[in-house]
Amino acid sequence: MIIMQSVKYYLSEHPSIVNFRWSNTQTFGSTWSFLFSSISVYVLAATTLHSFLSHILPKRRGVPLGPIPAIHSLCISLISAVIFIGILLSSVADIRDTRWFWRRTKTITTPFQWFLCFPLGTRASGRVFFWSYIFYLSRFLHLLRTFFIILRRRKLTFFHLFNQSILLFMSFLWLEFCQSFQVLAILLSTLLYSVVYGYRFWTEIGLPTACFSFVVNCQVVLLGCNLVCHFGVLFLHFVKGGCNGMGAWGFNSVLNAVILCLFLDFYFKKHLKKGKVGNNSGHAGGSSSARYRRRSVSELKSE
Repeated sequence: MIIMQSVKYYLSEHPSIVNFRWSNTQTFGSTWSFLFSSISVYVLAATTLHSFLSHILPKRRGVPLGPIPAIHSLCISLISAVIFIGILLSSVADIRDTRWFWRRTKTITTPFQWFLCFPLGTRASGRVFFWSYIFYLSRFLHLLRTFFIILRRRKLTFFHLFNQSILLFMSFLWLEFCQSFQVLAILLSTLLYSVVYGYRFWTEIGLPTACFSFVVNCQVVLLGCNLVCHFGVLFLHFVKGGCNGMGAWGFNSVLNAVILCLFLDFYFKKHLKKGKVGNNSGHAGGSSSARYRRRSVSELKSE
């Protein structure tokens, strides 16, 4: 009981969490110039590293990184789990403290509606926005995986660069415009990251892998949930008289649609290719199956 109270205090009731305020003059990383500079440096560094390695190393030869990718995966998994618990506890506390405001706005009437639709006039301050800010900062840690992929696999795709850059950009928009739906989006994303990066840590240290594309299927589930929730936000916006930050939400939805199209294109091309490989090697015996499993594990680690 004492442990639970301590966890609740440090993750939702600590003064630095309760009194948090997103400010362009006082909060680190809160300016547009910082955001665009960071994305530009990331893209330039990734493309430069990929080009440099392509000229100095033989084709397909990677750079051994030892335990660094495993430690990185473990860190992201743990950080994501902390953010998930923190924003969940903070949401419960904010729902408890702001019910009176709901009755005045008449925009939302239930906690589930609050998860989808912030009342008009919501400001980027308090508990859930503190964890939204921590989630935004954690996106920079995710960028490191790009360089691990380049160093180990010598792979760099437009989809990967675009996806990582847009996810960082969207997490900034959530804070800058107090966008509706961000709490539920962070809950879904951090739950996925804690599981996926925990699984990546599991495979990095040499433990058995799943018999299917675990990471890719988790990403499909997340995209499906996000799509359904976006329709919920749109419905509440028109039925309940408006949700906060809908301009940013509209732009966010367009970016999500682009990511979804690119991901589905990648997903179907990959699985159609695997299906053709499977049909062509159906009579090749156990050695072919073993090679296919090794290739699947290699692809998983580069996703």
